[in-house]
Amino acid sequence: MMSLSDNPIIVITGASSGVGKETALLFARSGAITVLLARNRERLKSVAAAIEQRGGRSAASTVDINDAGQVASVFGKIIARFGKIDVLVNCAGFGMFERVDEMDLETVRKMFGVNIVGLIACTKAVLPQMIRQHSGQIVNIASIAGKIATTRSAVYSATKHAVIGFSDGLRLDLKNSGVTVTVVNPGPIRTPFFKTADPDGHYAASVERFMMDPTFVAAKVVRAVRTKKREINLPWYMGACSRLYQLCPRLVEHLGGRWMDLK
Repeated sequence: MMSLSDNPIIVITGASSGVGKETALLFARSGAITVLLARNRERLKSVAAAIEQRGGRSAASTVDINDAGQVASVFGKIIARFGKIDVLVNCAGFGMFERVDEMDLETVRKMFGVNIVGLIACTKAVLPQMIRQHSGQIVNIASIAGKIATTRSAVYSATKHAVIGFSDGLRLDLKNSGVTVTVVNPGPIRTPFFKTADPDGHYAASVERFMMDPTFVAAKVVRAVRTKKREINLPWYMGACSRLYQLCPRLVEHLGGRWMDLK
């Protein structure tokens, strides 16, 4: 992999597993200093150890991004230690596949709190410094679900739709600031996400053959940082479906009804 210049400081939320973990490992291999953030201390220590065993450099801190005070404190310490943050990858998030009439409001609040409010809090924590240095990149991991909602995912899709909308608006706010914004919209990925979202395993089993490996998605994220890509939809055919859905929603719902009801 082509090295990243000047040992950039890259902060990754949700770095203890899945795409966040694999993205951290790839960035470290490329010469970046990775700062790992998540709630699970032991898993973070394991990822940091894996990076250091491979000759990379990293730091790790536990944080609940649903707690604004924790977010401000942790990001303040990162900037104080390293002097800057070059890239923020907002990867933390969770989902739960339930019908709206079955889901309690506390779960709704928590999902919005982590997936969108926490993401915004992390973004706000790095923006003043990035704007001052006239450089930086925000990478928001959203989902194809933010473009095509399916059964039993109305709330999760709403949070990811909000991430996409926030990213688009933020990009306009930051025009001419030197700070760029990338949004990544993946389809199903083979990660621990489904242990919470789909505890009975029915949906995961139905889409197993379509699931992407987290290392594949992580490689796309790393490449997007190098190229400052505006948006990535993964896999390509789901991105194509999302564009068709914007043009002909009734047609897509009719033709794809069986796939949209897999949950």
